[in-house]
Amino acid sequence: MERLPGFRDFYPEPLPHQDVWSADLRNYIFDTWRNVARRYGFREYDGPPLEALELYTTKSGDEIVGQLYNFTDKGDRAVALRPEMTPTLARMVAAHARNYKKPIKWFAIPQLFRYERQQKGRLREHFQFNADIFGESDPSADAELIALLIDSLRALKLTADDFVIRLGSRNAWHEFFERGTRNAERGTQTPDPRPQPPDPRPQPPAARPQPPDAAEYEFYQIIDKLEREDATKSDAKLKALGFSLDGVKEFIAAAKPTAELEVILKNLSARGLGDFVKIDYNVIRGLAYYTGPVFEAFDKKGELRAIAGGGRYDNLVKLISGGKVELPGLGFGMGDVVLTELLKERGLLPPFDAGLDAFCLIEDEALRAASLKLIHDLRAAGLAVDYPLTPAKPDKQFKRAVELGSARTLRLERGATGEVQVRQKNLKTREEKVVPLTDVNSLLSATSGRAGGFP
Repeated sequence: MERLPGFRDFYPEPLPHQDVWSADLRNYIFDTWRNVARRYGFREYDGPPLEALELYTTKSGDEIVGQLYNFTDKGDRAVALRPEMTPTLARMVAAHARNYKKPIKWFAIPQLFRYERQQKGRLREHFQFNADIFGESDPSADAELIALLIDSLRALKLTADDFVIRLGSRNAWHEFFERGTRNAERGTQTPDPRPQPPDPRPQPPAARPQPPDAAEYEFYQIIDKLEREDATKSDAKLKALGFSLDGVKEFIAAAKPTAELEVILKNLSARGLGDFVKIDYNVIRGLAYYTGPVFEAFDKKGELRAIAGGGRYDNLVKLISGGKVELPGLGFGMGDVVLTELLKERGLLPPFDAGLDAFCLIEDEALRAASLKLIHDLRAAGLAVDYPLTPAKPDKQFKRAVELGSARTLRLERGATGEVQVRQKNLKTREEKVVPLTDVNSLLSATSGRAGGFP
């Protein structure tokens, strides 16, 4: 039997075939994501892989159903495998926001499922690093999240020569759309793309951005596809809404940061991360729930899909909770598929092996019981140790130790006076030494709880 299209098998290294995926590489990526997130003070959470279908249609509309693995379960409930983690997170936060100090900084590494056409960088399942912040509306939270994204990629040995964070703003596009709508009403087709002077009149307190209406959302969808769609087609769609492609391109080319984007850029520059970010209003993010700064990480060579993407969504918790809880939020997601392709293309995959501290040879079966005790004690001390489960010829045992990449071999033997001793052999230097078994026990007490304790 074969695996389903769009799904993956993960094998330990060395891989038996190019068409399978590395479980060791997956663990390497996961460990890196977790380590960086924890350094930033994020706590890990998780949720169910199966949710009520309504959770996704409430957020994205009925059109998302065609992209899901959904069905009616035995309790006659409409359910779906999760295509993204943010709705689950919003549901969880809405349910227990009062129990956590703000801001809430959480991350997860869920497996996600979408029934869609396979293409390079996109399968029907993938793992994704999700990081989100709730309860903080200041742009410093956006900068913190982008810094986490940058450092997660840097921890995988990627540099400013490999990727860039393209930073845009839904607020900037909202203002552009509003000016264009007003101009269209006055008979002028294209809004002035230049930054507008501040209004000298007293201004009311800023209201939380509201979800776009149908026309504005359609406009956002056109902008989101500009780089992938034929220019003539995009221009026709824009003109139907009272805009022109030239006016839109002029706004994008100006790349004038809004006040909130200026705060984010200064924050990141203060950290020494300014070289990783640029203003790019081509980035608007197609999902309707984004309300402020949005961003995507891209391979600088432009050969791959977006590595990661996210932004601010201040209305999502309110939407998911039916208006009962209102809490600003922002987050990003980074999938493992495109990231793995990028690491391979840049030659940044570390060597993967079993990483054994020792392989215990058992050549004298009369010493198997004593060998098992030694092996168990070494493992309890935190060392990675393997051994032959059944009797085998010495050369076969040694070959197995080499195949597993063991750092050394151990072998119990009897000395001239009958005492049991341990012969250690460093497989890299070929150096051997013999120590009494009691000395090994002394070593155990000194190295208990840590790996790689052998000298």
